[in-house]
Amino acid sequence: MTAPVSPSPSPAAILVVGGGIAGMQAALDVAAAGRRVYLLEAGPSIGGRMAQLDKTFPTNDCALCILSPKLVEVARHPNISLLTSSDLLVLEGEAGAFTARIRRRPRYVDEERCIGCGLCSEACPVRIPDRYNEGLAETANIRIPFAQAVPKKAVIDAATCLRLQHGEKVCGKCVEACEAGAIDFSQTEQTEELQVAGVILAMGANPFDARLLPQFGYRLYPDVVTSIEYERILSASGPWGGEIRRPSTGGHPQKIAFLQCIGSRQQQTGGRYCSSICCMQATKDAIISREHAPEAEVTIFFMELRTPGKGFDRYVARAQEEYGVRYVRSRVSHVERRAADGRLLVSYETTAGGRRQEAFDLVVLSLGLAISPRVQELCRRIGVALDPFGFVQTDETTPLATSRPGVFVCGTLSGPKDIPATVMEASGAAAQFVYPERGERPAPAPITPPRSLFADEPRVGVFVCHCGKNIAATVDVADVASYAATLPNVLFAAHLTYTCSDDAQARIRTAIREHDLNRIVVAACSPRTHEGLFQATLKEAGLNPYLFEMANIRDQCSWVHSRVARDATTKSRELVRMAVSRVRVREPLGEIPLAITDRALVLGGGLAGMEAARSLARLGFAVDLVERQERLGGLLREVPFLPSGGRTRDFLDRLERELAMSPRVHLHLASRLAEVSGYLGNFRSRIATPEGDQEISHGITVVATGGERPRPAEYGLDRDPYVLTQDDLERRLAGSHPDLRLLDRLVMILCVGSRTPERPYCSVVCCPQALRNAIRLKERFPSLDVTILFRELRSAGKDELLFEEARRRGVLFIRFPDGSPPQVERQGEELQVTVADATFGETLTLAADTVVLSQPLAPNPDNAWLGPLLKVPLDQDRFFLEAHVKLRPVDFATDGIFLCGLAQGPKGIADTIRQADAAATRAATLLGKSVVLVEGKTSVINPRLCNGCRQCVEACPYRAIAMDDKKGVAVVNQALCKGCGICAAACRSGAPDLGGFSNEELASAIGAFLAEELQSP
Repeated sequence: MTAPVSPSPSPAAILVVGGGIAGMQAALDVAAAGRRVYLLEAGPSIGGRMAQLDKTFPTNDCALCILSPKLVEVARHPNISLLTSSDLLVLEGEAGAFTARIRRRPRYVDEERCIGCGLCSEACPVRIPDRYNEGLAETANIRIPFAQAVPKKAVIDAATCLRLQHGEKVCGKCVEACEAGAIDFSQTEQTEELQVAGVILAMGANPFDARLLPQFGYRLYPDVVTSIEYERILSASGPWGGEIRRPSTGGHPQKIAFLQCIGSRQQQTGGRYCSSICCMQATKDAIISREHAPEAEVTIFFMELRTPGKGFDRYVARAQEEYGVRYVRSRVSHVERRAADGRLLVSYETTAGGRRQEAFDLVVLSLGLAISPRVQELCRRIGVALDPFGFVQTDETTPLATSRPGVFVCGTLSGPKDIPATVMEASGAAAQFVYPERGERPAPAPITPPRSLFADEPRVGVFVCHCGKNIAATVDVADVASYAATLPNVLFAAHLTYTCSDDAQARIRTAIREHDLNRIVVAACSPRTHEGLFQATLKEAGLNPYLFEMANIRDQCSWVHSRVARDATTKSRELVRMAVSRVRVREPLGEIPLAITDRALVLGGGLAGMEAARSLARLGFAVDLVERQERLGGLLREVPFLPSGGRTRDFLDRLERELAMSPRVHLHLASRLAEVSGYLGNFRSRIATPEGDQEISHGITVVATGGERPRPAEYGLDRDPYVLTQDDLERRLAGSHPDLRLLDRLVMILCVGSRTPERPYCSVVCCPQALRNAIRLKERFPSLDVTILFRELRSAGKDELLFEEARRRGVLFIRFPDGSPPQVERQGEELQVTVADATFGETLTLAADTVVLSQPLAPNPDNAWLGPLLKVPLDQDRFFLEAHVKLRPVDFATDGIFLCGLAQGPKGIADTIRQADAAATRAATLLGKSVVLVEGKTSVINPRLCNGCRQCVEACPYRAIAMDDKKGVAVVNQALCKGCGICAAACRSGAPDLGGFSNEELASAIGAFLAEELQSP
């Protein structure tokens, strides 16, 4: 039946379909701009597959620990309406005026009444496989999906519920147990309609169904598990608390094998593409396996190692060198169980053609990604075109738009990608709906002033986190909480399973009210990822958010002292004691309100800068676009063809005309940034232009300075006219160069200048460009011999089809080993290429008319001076370093400055556009506000102690300190201060005092530690 129409509160509301990390990020970005968002999720809670992961690479952060703040932020955001257990049925209308009909399935629990206590689960007599743990454990029929679930409300599986299947007389245990009266078996499926302006599809991809490839033994042998199941095995919140066991015996495996490309790059499954994430996921899990079980041997069987992301090659090298992970290039044919001892025999073919068998205790199948038939059917029903593999079809120049106007896509629904790319895409998709009608800046949210606590006696509350078993497996958290209750001024102490979960935040707020607490200590994980979450909870409870302290007992105790539980517990008690001592003497800090200049400065006029400027202008903001060259386009101007085959010049010319005609875009060509001052919302920059210097006031800065493509010095390039780069070859192909018709034998050499000691990273675009050019050559000249020499062919994602097509057309591929690059020398009229064939162990000599080199992508040399000028960091490869690789991939740690494109790292055209749109979204959410509040942890200089020596002025990296010449003392501009504390370290008089790290706090913490130490025997 259809319920009465439920109109949206605002006709400008946006519908986001899918509650994984992509949908959550898109919803948060749109909501941050003041728009109403409906977040639709088919399951009973949000979080998606990321909620099942153990850790993330390369930082090895706990996946749920970095996801939980997002979950809570979605749950508490006033502009987001969360609709779980819901499906999109029909989408009618057009962009700006859609009617979405949705189906809401019953969970048989009243969400308003349910308090998430879990009593119903304890009473339920029916046990079912736990979907969250991939069936490796059982759970009650009525359950909360996982500990940090949002919403944290119970759900009943109707298919196995005794009451729903056999009538009310059969069972009612949950009804009897529920003290809140939340069980409601009368709920039925409901249909309602929403009026929305636009739609973002973020349903994501599913792991490949390993049962379709029975030769690998999944579901035939219990010790063959999938990569998702193995994530749950490794997780501290998993079925065995992070202990690696063999499902068959419960024993510890001594040898573990990872088999790659299960469901990817295979004709018989239809998954002919590369799923992109599998190699890095296996590498990460191999490292964690060695950390959990140092005695275990770990082997990864692979065909090609696809690790093209930022820092990925270093991560693989770390797995090999530090953890002893073994990589075997091979093709696995099948897995069978040895009857004698139950071990698994992995049969594989080596690259040289030999056949081998090896026994393992546990085999992990690295599953590829695929779009479920249910999601494909939905896309077709709402008129969104799919590619041949079931992913949403997009264009490389508009990679976020679907075939239906007003409907956009992000995440793995449009193709395989990792978490950073997914988060970027989500923010980019949100750019379509941020501030569509300028002229009205949303009023700042009302600020409830926290009560003054200067005269209050400290009343401290302490909350100790289990973090599943991340902490509790080593630290006796109950003992730490009991100890905390004995400390001076502690009025309340408790230990919680996950302090970052939504229900734990509610418990903290309740404890603050009931016990009149005015200072809070949380002993849990890292303040780097969670401090903001807890500060927001204090603010909601009416406390000053800075009257808070975290004791990091996960990283600093349970992880580093995992083999000495008693000492880890003792150290946890000490950290809590010191935290309580610090927060007892802490004074409230005030956040600094800053007015925002709603104008943007974009540095760099390549593709990333052009797209960021276009997107910001479309959102209604004035933009100054600064480019050092005399024309826009950057490196892309040097490449004739788009990946799809279209002309690059046509695409860039259209984009350039749009920018030139926009009244909001102010172009500064042949110009550069000469000087910058100010802070978030109030930057002032001096631009050196051909007409003279110009002063610009702007609220934010987008760094899109691109990179460069250096011409290698190797192989006689620029000395021998028949040694070219891929760009040179592409220009000849575009211009139908006459020499092409004379070609008989052409050799391409990949990784020239990339993955070397000087540039130990993959340049990402080289392999696909070489494959496209090889295909173009074979299309025009079918008899031409084309040979590609490579170390690792990285045609990730759908570019795998290029590899397939090149082989079909007769392109020959020869792999050479690391450290043994090919040699080229001229012999009369021809070039001779000598290469060590890593497959057959032979040295080959190839004759060639022309040799084509794949040159690297390198950071812009200007980064060396631009980084310090903007006060933003570079990574070890001299690309700009983002604030957080997973959660803030387009932000800098410096407020108000964003990055995109090659400035952040090597990437292709589509990824550059996505990231530029993401940077525009993040910038627009600030520019659209009249006032923002920034960090209150700033330095204050005591004028009575300052002797005017200027040491702090010279030491401050943010130029936040100046001399008051009249008084002869230093003064801090709190809007510029970033709380780094360098001034306090530099001053000999002790005049600077850093809020949150005051001299009194540090002395109190040290005194608390020493007092206990002195009393110890």
